Amino acid sequence: MTRITHVQFEHYHPPNTIGVEETRPRISWQFEDYLSNFQQDAYEIEVSEVAWNSQVTVLSSTKLTSPSSYLVPWPHSQPLTSRQKVSIRVRAWDLDGHGTEWSEPVFLEVGLLNWSDWKCERIAAPWGPGTSGPDTEQLYRRDFKTPDSIVKARLYITAQGVYEAEINGRRVGDHFLAPGWTTYDGRLQYQTYDITDYLSIGDNCIGVRVAEGWFSGRIGFEGGHRNIWGSHTALLVQIEVTSKDGEVQTITSDGSWRVTRGPIRRAEIYDGEKYDATKEIPSWSSPGISQDAPDWSTVLLMPPLPDSVKLTSGFGEPVRRIEALKPVSTIVTSSGKVILDFGQNLVGHVKLSNIKGPTGHKVILSHAEVLENGELCTRPLRICKAIDEYTLRGDGQGEDYAPRFTFHGFRYAQIDNWTGEELETFAEAIVCHTDMKVVGGFSCSYPLLNQLYQNIVWGMRGNFFSVPTDCPQRDERLGWSGDLALFAPTAVLIYDCFGFLKNWLIDVEYDQSILGGVPAMVTPNATLPDPIWCRRVPCAIWHDVTVLAPWALYEETGDESILAQQYNSMLTWMRKVPRNSTGATHLWDTSVFNLGDWLDPAAPPNAPWKGTTDAKMVANAFLIHSLDLMCRISQILRQDADESHFVSWSKSARKEFQDEYVTANGRIVSDSQTAYALAICFDLLNPSQKVHAGARLAYLVWKNEFKIGTGFAGTPYVCEALAQTGNIQVAYTMLLEEKCPSWLYPVTMGATTVWERWDSMLPDGSVNPGEMTSFNHYAFGAIAKFMYERIAGLQRVEPGWKRFRVAPEIGAELSNAAAEHATPFGLLSCSWETEKNEDGSERFRLEVSVPYSTTCDVILPDGDGKKRRTIDHGDWVFETSFTRDYEWPVEPLPPKS
Repeated sequence: MTRITHVQFEHYHPPNTIGVEETRPRISWQFEDYLSNFQQDAYEIEVSEVAWNSQVTVLSSTKLTSPSSYLVPWPHSQPLTSRQKVSIRVRAWDLDGHGTEWSEPVFLEVGLLNWSDWKCERIAAPWGPGTSGPDTEQLYRRDFKTPDSIVKARLYITAQGVYEAEINGRRVGDHFLAPGWTTYDGRLQYQTYDITDYLSIGDNCIGVRVAEGWFSGRIGFEGGHRNIWGSHTALLVQIEVTSKDGEVQTITSDGSWRVTRGPIRRAEIYDGEKYDATKEIPSWSSPGISQDAPDWSTVLLMPPLPDSVKLTSGFGEPVRRIEALKPVSTIVTSSGKVILDFGQNLVGHVKLSNIKGPTGHKVILSHAEVLENGELCTRPLRICKAIDEYTLRGDGQGEDYAPRFTFHGFRYAQIDNWTGEELETFAEAIVCHTDMKVVGGFSCSYPLLNQLYQNIVWGMRGNFFSVPTDCPQRDERLGWSGDLALFAPTAVLIYDCFGFLKNWLIDVEYDQSILGGVPAMVTPNATLPDPIWCRRVPCAIWHDVTVLAPWALYEETGDESILAQQYNSMLTWMRKVPRNSTGATHLWDTSVFNLGDWLDPAAPPNAPWKGTTDAKMVANAFLIHSLDLMCRISQILRQDADESHFVSWSKSARKEFQDEYVTANGRIVSDSQTAYALAICFDLLNPSQKVHAGARLAYLVWKNEFKIGTGFAGTPYVCEALAQTGNIQVAYTMLLEEKCPSWLYPVTMGATTVWERWDSMLPDGSVNPGEMTSFNHYAFGAIAKFMYERIAGLQRVEPGWKRFRVAPEIGAELSNAAAEHATPFGLLSCSWETEKNEDGSERFRLEVSVPYSTTCDVILPDGDGKKRRTIDHGDWVFETSFTRDYEWPVEPLPPKS
């Protein structure tokens, strides 16, 4: 019998549906166990309110004739209000009037929507204003009494800094480095926790640890800056306890709280954490410590947050500790150092258990991504120590330690001064990142490609950490806009990052408003105090993120709301694109410096902007691409005047691009891999020019021995451009190349994430001498989209996957491939394999699973042509025979000029 499952509010996934900011959340659901001819004709949504005493009252039950099951409008006549908790159930009917059972109820609870809901005061440590260097953590506490019966309790909490809360000695929640990183002068996120089960009748205590984090800790290049958003940390807390008679008791941060320095003597994002267990305060977050206890001070009352700062629950998932990895080996270096190899370059921290030694003994943990000459290689970290230090209590008991307020990018951890038993037994690496839902998977018959895909996934995991960072290990870890602009179309295939990026894009627009309409290069803008790094000059690609990232989210979800949310940001940026002073051109002003094809392998190690491709040409290609998207976006949002403007601008800019950079036959001035890749994929050429350009690109790839000749700008497009112009075997040869520079070269060197440079590690095992040498950057991992779409053959045709295509491109020596993707309508998957026949031909078998309410176009290899079929929901199997009409490896002849 047909069942309704996966009922969902907006884009939230449980358990992240408490304390949200929605007042009219749209509803989605999926179907399971449906018959092949099932088609929804009508649906009914029941909305109920869940009171403080768990009593459920039906507010409305709305039945509509509609086939829609995705992001349907909020069905109740009234919007939700602060603290309101609701549940919904859904049922549906088919064309014959047969109905499903009600779905299981799902719940959503609204947070505090208005300033008037907040009764707490902002508090700080009294020594905070006089702090000039790294500060210790602060321990805040307050005792309070609760009524004889508790039926509901909520903790609303945030900090300017990072925090962990405890109630009666128990850690509250599982967030890591809460409240996360935002543009603190524009938005401060808060969290809502259900603490009903944490409270006791009578005496209770709340304790909160607070450290600097991103807010006032050191962030940025070349030593960075401290106190970018504030001179010291602060805390806001509000507890609401409801008794069985409905009375609400409110406990807030105010002048009655006490604060002291905690055992974390230093907590820095870059330099790490120092924990001194001899400074621990037993039972500090439990009732019973006197208000007059020594070393506890009265808190400093701070002025209220300015009205310009919005307290928000945000839209992204929190960072969490996701999994633990045990070491794969212990290395004793020639200098006698002990290093643990966790077998995977990851982001998080090391957890040590059963630490033994005398009082005051220090165990030191140093982190790095690679070894060089058999020792820990820390040079790529630049001005970043990445060292954690634990000082033992020394009470004879085994002690445990895991950092609370720092994170590292590492595969190797050097442990100095370990005096206990087998280190490998008592150490593990804790993997941390934003807790997004996995939505994609890929595999094939080529093991190195499978490892490459896993490297891309791990790179995304490590860098989607509260904001989309460029790298997780050195004195940077910033929300670089260019990296995300190029990787977003790939990111959405791997993880559901809609909420994560929606949240970040709000901050992008805020920083853009601060800089007079030009987006920041990094958001949150940690470069603001630095006039050198804080570019207020328009920059192609990096600032095109205002258009490219929302469009990627829209294509993945079909949700127009993300376009509407960011539309003003897009328009503001497009108005800032500089043209010459006479206004005679529709292209970029040639006097403006652009970064071009950043990290082109031909660029000097210390001048990554000096690539082969004309930077102005790259900027103009992306300008036209953004203009084309603005034409479509303004049409979708029914902004007719804007659409007309962008259509005219795009048409003129395309002509001027042709006049400036393209010959009549399709040769491009820069004559580089990136130049042809962008011109082909951005539709900058007429059909005959495109054919010639494809041949020229294939020649340039062949001439370069199938090695990569692209940087950030061209890499996402080069293989796709070859495929679009009939050169798929050249694309596969390039993808499978193992010599440097190539995608597989790092894999052959033992990489487990994607590198910043194609040659971050040189063939002799030494580290690239360039200043920028990260072993965990995700930008070049954009090739995963090609792997999904061309190797496995899984291609989105319409936004939101309402229609998709399965069209594998058989090539190289690949004999099978598979991909799956969780769409708004359910899981779709495809897998294919080949088997040789006696006559030299091959049998091709394809399995496709199509979710309900979607349509799939299947394109099979069939002799000299293609066999096409359109299918709807269900599981399908296709078989055919074909002959590989190519030689492997590819040895193309140079085409005529």
